[in-house]
Amino acid sequence: MTNTYSTGIYKRISSNLPIILLFFSVLNEFDFNFLNTEYFSFNFAYILIFYYNLKKKDGLGYGAIFIAGIVNDVVVGTPIGLSSLFYLLICGAAAYLRNITLRPNLFKDWIFFLITLLVINSSSYMLLILFFEFEVDYFYILTNTFFTFFLYYFFSYLFNFLETKIIGRIND
Repeated sequence: MTNTYSTGIYKRISSNLPIILLFFSVLNEFDFNFLNTEYFSFNFAYILIFYYNLKKKDGLGYGAIFIAGIVNDVVVGTPIGLSSLFYLLICGAAAYLRNITLRPNLFKDWIFFLITLLVINSSSYMLLILFFEFEVDYFYILTNTFFTFFLYYFFSYLFNFLETKIIGRIND
């Protein structure tokens, strides 16, 4: 008897689920405005890219991440290539941490993610202000960094559950 999860479409969707989530997140740019919370926002793409490049050797693929950054720039309205640069810097930081880590620890990954976030967001701020003369809201950047940092912990458990229970079962 064949299992419905072992068919080709389920395997393809499950193996490409992180890339689908990445493109869905950069196309949506959700910020919870419908909840009347003005400053609750987080960067799901940063969390997704960091987690999957840290936990999987293949990651999401640098080409897909670069194109997702270009799409994000078009949707948000920032200069083309800026998000791609920051997404690839996050990939580099995650790959560096993966290579130097002997025993993975979620708390240490979380702290390194905070350092990466601070470097990325400060670089983004400096480039947008100095070279492109964008108007940037300081409080928005601070709250975005705060919520992105704290939600990484939650999403790492969620992605781990996804990988072990759902995707692992389908790909067996």
